[in-house]
Amino acid sequence: MLRFGENIQEILAREGMSRRDFLKFCSVMAGALALPHKESLAIARALESPHRLPVVWLELQDCAGCSEAFLRSSSPTAAELVLDVLSVDYHETIMAPSGFQAEKSKDDAIAAGGYVLIVEGSISTAGVGEYCCIAGKSSRFILEEAARNAAAIIAVGNCATFGGIPAANPNPTGAVGVWNIIKDKPVVNIPGCPMNPANLTATVVHFLTYGSLPEMDQLNRPLFAFGRRIHDNCERRGHFDAGEFVMQWGDEGHRAGWCLYKMGCKGPATFHNCPTIRFNEGVSWPIGSGHPCIGCSEPGFWNWEVYKPVILNSVTPPTTYPSVEKPVREISPASIAISGTAIGAIAGAAGAFAYSALTKRSSQTESEIDEDSETPVEH
Repeated sequence: MLRFGENIQEILAREGMSRRDFLKFCSVMAGALALPHKESLAIARALESPHRLPVVWLELQDCAGCSEAFLRSSSPTAAELVLDVLSVDYHETIMAPSGFQAEKSKDDAIAAGGYVLIVEGSISTAGVGEYCCIAGKSSRFILEEAARNAAAIIAVGNCATFGGIPAANPNPTGAVGVWNIIKDKPVVNIPGCPMNPANLTATVVHFLTYGSLPEMDQLNRPLFAFGRRIHDNCERRGHFDAGEFVMQWGDEGHRAGWCLYKMGCKGPATFHNCPTIRFNEGVSWPIGSGHPCIGCSEPGFWNWEVYKPVILNSVTPPTTYPSVEKPVREISPASIAISGTAIGAIAGAAGAFAYSALTKRSSQTESEIDEDSETPVEH
């Protein structure tokens, strides 16, 4: 339980976490944000402040999947750290008050200002406000009202960022993302279905440390999490380069952990850090479990044909691919797991270089793969 005037270090000490563990967490956050290791000290200073960052968390057209992911976060857990660093003044799913009392909590937080607004779920724009009507207010009105005094806005999940499943054809509610509505406040998009809570934690830590949102791409996604394609760090990438593709569920290639591109994997067209941070305490992720990526961090992914391969554009590295031949060597599932673990281990150490490279990306060489052949075709 939070005690008045305590800082985060005092809270953690009371919970049995040592100073060393706390600094280790700060180092992990610096690595997650692709910042130099020395920035971990700035993160520590920010988290040690007794000031709690107020948060208003809205749920609109959503399934609460991102809230569920947040509550099941493991590094740190929501209970151990994030809820002690933040002052969650309103979250309809986890707050004790309901009805008029809950609405009063939200109104009081908005009136006080200076909070971070986290939005989960899409906003309906069709009709006259009858879709997603909460306490007699339309979702658009609720968003605009809550954004008025916000210091920054974090949209979590594909629904809040790009419309998600409510925006899938034929999109009867006119669902859109937060950044399509709010134009006068800084908005960062953390897509995914659901979002990975580690990316939300890192974004909040960045805001606490520097008073600003992290550097973003053209879709307002933080570069530390969405600066590289899944394809670039995929544990099955070696099989792709060697022309070793799964052609049917359960075939020999599938059992051996070969590339899922021919089964419709969207990893080559999807920007996300899933291969390095994974899910469920870093245990696994969809491709690691044998299912192709469905591109859930990209706009309009619900309208993609899930099991149809995508044409590859601007995929690097490499800029050229070997011809498809019968492999002369075997790649075992064990070695794949080891290489995937190694990628995760070096991600933090390579953070400073990656941050520089990702924020100054040059145009990439375009290449395509013929959908009817396993042979890459270059232009």
